[in-house]
Amino acid sequence: MKCLGTISDCQHCAHRFHSVLCKAESGHIEIINRQKDCIYYKKGQTLFAEGSHPLGVYCINTGKIKISQTGEDGREQIVRLLRGGDILGYRAMLSGERYTTSAIALEDASCCFIPRDLFLSLLRKDVNLSFEVMRLLSDELQRAEQKLTHLAQKPVRERLAEALLFIRETYGYEGDGSTLNVRLSREEIASLVGTATESIIRLLSEFRREGIIELDGRRIQILKPDILLKAANLHD
Repeated sequence: MKCLGTISDCQHCAHRFHSVLCKAESGHIEIINRQKDCIYYKKGQTLFAEGSHPLGVYCINTGKIKISQTGEDGREQIVRLLRGGDILGYRAMLSGERYTTSAIALEDASCCFIPRDLFLSLLRKDVNLSFEVMRLLSDELQRAEQKLTHLAQKPVRERLAEALLFIRETYGYEGDGSTLNVRLSREEIASLVGTATESIIRLLSEFRREGIIELDGRRIQILKPDILLKAANLHD
């Protein structure tokens, strides 16, 4: 196991009960543990870039990662937000195509990198691991279909409220129990929602005036999650 920084082995990973990789047979987990590379990324650093060839898959050990795609107008569109235990880079590797997205660290992060040949070999041998990867692909497709529907049918205000709830579900709160445990710029939130930055700035101010949230730079505190849920037009 080659590491840049200190990362626990797979058997003692803090995310061993959350990660897809830990669904693999114990012997295969040990093989991964011996052959993986552990890499440290600074905030803003790219794990892989859109258009490059996939060389393997990544499993997040610490930190937060965004998956984004460049639109025809050159603007970033955030596709997914990932956390510890999540794997990324598998879809392009399985299809044998170049990456259609980029992976960028939202904060300092450490990831375990599993080479392509090793991962594909384990998928052929390990039924449980193969099933979990298929489930991931299915979930990803379902989320993409849902997002397309919401972009076509839901007002921006509802989409922003839903995005804030999604961020809360993904990263949780800080120790105060109400501040989102991630720092996203207004541009990044707009990219996640699929609208102009100016619209996000205006709507965040509206939510603040209504007492639903509080803002302090990039810190967003959710004061009334029940009202935010209604604003998102979701059913708890």
